[in-house]
Amino acid sequence: MNEYTVYLALGSNLGDKQKNIDEALDKIEERIGKITSLSAFYLTSPVGFQSESIFVNGVCEVSTHINIYELFAITRDIEKEIGRCHKSKNGRYADRIIDIDLILAGNLVIDTPELTVPHPRFHTRSFVLDPLREIAPDLIHPLLGKPIRQLWEELHRGQFGH
Repeated sequence: MNEYTVYLALGSNLGDKQKNIDEALDKIEERIGKITSLSAFYLTSPVGFQSESIFVNGVCEVSTHINIYELFAITRDIEKEIGRCHKSKNGRYADRIIDIDLILAGNLVIDTPELTVPHPRFHTRSFVLDPLREIAPDLIHPLLGKPIRQLWEELHRGQFGH
C-alpha cells in the first residue's frame, strides 16, 4: 500500500498522564509509522461526563503504509497494553488511562459499523481541533470541504458547541 498520512488524537486523565501519552507515542512509532508532527499538549476538562481529573490531549501526524483497518486495530491494542479496559459505549464516557482516536486518514472516507473516518465529531471538539490546528491548519476536512483553521474558527465562534 502507498504511504499516506493519518492524524491521531491522544488523551489521558488517569495516572501519569504524560507518561501514558509518551508510551502511546512510542508504540505508534514502533508499529504504525513515523510521527512527522506532534502538537503541544493541552490540559482540558472532560467533555460528556463529570470528573475531577483533567485531560492531557494532543494530536500527532503519522506517515504510514499500513491498511487503515489494521491501523485501527493496532491503536486498540496499544490502548489495551497501556491499561485501557474498554472503549466508551453508547455515548457513555468515563475517565481513561489512554484514548487514541483516528481522526483523519488522507482523504479516506469510511463509514462502517467498525470504523468511521473522518472521526464524526472531531470538528466539534476543541480538545482535538486546538492541537490539530497547531500542526495542520490548512488540512481540508474531506467531507466538510473546509480547512482545519476554518473549522476551528467556527467552533470558537460557537457554531458547533463544546
